Amino acid sequence: MDAKQTILFDLDGTLLDTRELILSSYRYATRKVLGKRLPDELILPYIGIPLIYQMRKLAPEHAEELMLVYREHNARVHDELIRYFEGTRETLEELQSEGRQLAVVTSKRNEPAMKGLECFGLEGYFQLIVGSEDTTKHKPDPAPLLFATKQLDVPLASCVYVGDSPYDMQAARAAGITAIGALWGMFSHEDLTQGGAQYEIPRITALPAALHDIEG
Repeated sequence: MDAKQTILFDLDGTLLDTRELILSSYRYATRKVLGKRLPDELILPYIGIPLIYQMRKLAPEHAEELMLVYREHNARVHDELIRYFEGTRETLEELQSEGRQLAVVTSKRNEPAMKGLECFGLEGYFQLIVGSEDTTKHKPDPAPLLFATKQLDVPLASCVYVGDSPYDMQAARAAGITAIGALWGMFSHEDLTQGGAQYEIPRITALPAALHDIEG
């Protein structure tokens, strides 16, 4: 198989542990706007697509207000609730030392995406960050991944996309990029398999060895 010189990463649930940050923001927004807390099981399946689309699926008539209240609370508690996946920095350093190019492709807006990376000093590892403002179509559509590869000027065959949601896997497969499921994130093996994951790894520190196996 072609060498995978460009590693594209999802952000939430892949590079950053934002589960509690996301759920706290949802709980606050739905209580304030809808007067009730929605069950986590209702919310979790939509994580991985842009926030406004999530809100339209949950409460279309209140989507804009929910999004604004969510963002206000999210920004306020961001640094308190965001968490670090152990071994992430060391893994990124190892991938860089092998001469691989790294980029982030997320459904999150660019500003909060960068803020999250900066919390743990991870921003300097990436040549490119693609956020929701950069394309008009979003995951599971392949447009964000295709935009990233065009900006980086790299062939699709040299890329992998590492993500924790079925939307990540669907986008990667639609783009013709190798899809690697992150089992340490917010979705299950079954979710990732149904999304089209070609490979799965249990923790981020397993990524360099997995890439060597794929290339071999």
